Amino acid sequence: MDSVPDLRGTTLEAWTTNARVTAFLVDRLPAELWAMKVPGAPQKTVRMLLAHLHNVRCRWIKTLGSEHGLVAPANVDRRTVGADGLLAALGVSAAGIWDLLQLGCDHGGSLPESRGYLWRNLPLDVGHVLTYFVAHEAHHRGQVVMLARQLGHRLPEEVTGGLWQWSRRAREG
Repeated sequence: MDSVPDLRGTTLEAWTTNARVTAFLVDRLPAELWAMKVPGAPQKTVRMLLAHLHNVRCRWIKTLGSEHGLVAPANVDRRTVGADGLLAALGVSAAGIWDLLQLGCDHGGSLPESRGYLWRNLPLDVGHVLTYFVAHEAHHRGQVVMLARQLGHRLPEEVTGGLWQWSRRAREG
């Protein structure tokens, strides 16, 4: 039987690259866009969508990692956080998700069971966990790009194209 390769390195690097793509977008959004209302959901702003990325990371770290020694970062205030504060917070929560994926790698490729994980919508093998987190962030990055266009702040090609430059993002750091 062939041995299974250790995918820890590529798994953790894939997460790191995804986190850099998210930070790349947040760092390049026009300041005036942050407070704009989401069409069809006037109680939400672009800022709230961006803060959601960090706050969801924090909830997953707490839910899946707290009883295994991981400390979830603090949430940001979705109504007031600015670009610099969110970028700093995203760096902390990205490291927390990295630790969560590392925990799964250390436990044979799956996160250990957690009493706080009640929703059970996500298989806990590292591949599914990574894919779920990346898909969630990609969904919201796409929303933000679309909202920028709808709100009259079409992002330059260097930004929208830069979201697809994963090789470049992988080399950053």
